[in-house]
Amino acid sequence: MGAPVGDLACLTGHMATILLVEGDPLQAFLTMAVLGRQFVDVYRATDAAEALCLVEQPDFASKLSLVISGHQIPGITGPAFVAELHSRMPQMPVLVLASAETMPTDYTDQPVAFLHRPFLPEKMLSMTREMLSHHRNAVV
Repeated sequence: MGAPVGDLACLTGHMATILLVEGDPLQAFLTMAVLGRQFVDVYRATDAAEALCLVEQPDFASKLSLVISGHQIPGITGPAFVAELHSRMPQMPVLVLASAETMPTDYTDQPVAFLHRPFLPEKMLSMTREMLSHHRNAVV
């Protein structure tokens, strides 16, 4: 069992807001269920346009701590989405949930972490906690 939400808040220094960008309803439901085990503020965008609209909202952007995205997003490629996101929020950590054939070189010069499918839910939670911890340390 993972850390309770209160402990996680202490671990990361704040209540983490996570944005999941996932067009597939089943994958989104499963991913949100796993993230919901330890994180209270998890939002879903169904495509890149919706995600970018959210990060343009100052209240949302000021709380956002991590973006989790698939490699294939409706309407745009994963690398193009990450580049556009980083043009708005250069320091935002991104976890890409990728297929086995996705290559990190697809994300040239983009600070992203990869988790290749299939993966264990605990691995995603562990990577999420680690990325949130690093992000907190980078912006303090």
